[in-house]
Amino acid sequence: MAKNTTKKIKELKAEKPSKITNEELDKLQNVVNSINKAQMQVGVFQTNIHRLLHHIAGREDELTLIQSDLEKTYNTVDINILDGTINYEQTN
Repeated sequence: MAKNTTKKIKELKAEKPSKITNEELDKLQNVVNSINKAQMQVGVFQTNIHRLLHHIAGREDELTLIQSDLEKTYNTVDINILDGTINYEQTN
């Protein structure tokens, strides 16, 4: 009963609380921690995307070199990727 009385006296004196309750603090910390973890995961995903894009760019450069060699050798880059058949242009 003393706690309620003290609380009422503080309310009557218009004293503002100096801290939130432990339950409120726990809830607040849990939500902020959850947001921070999600943001960290987004950063990891973005880093992986960046690496993959660099990987793709490198492979595309390699493909361009191969196509250049094929063009020099066979005068075409129209090649069936499954069986290696060269598809020459039909001339009429």
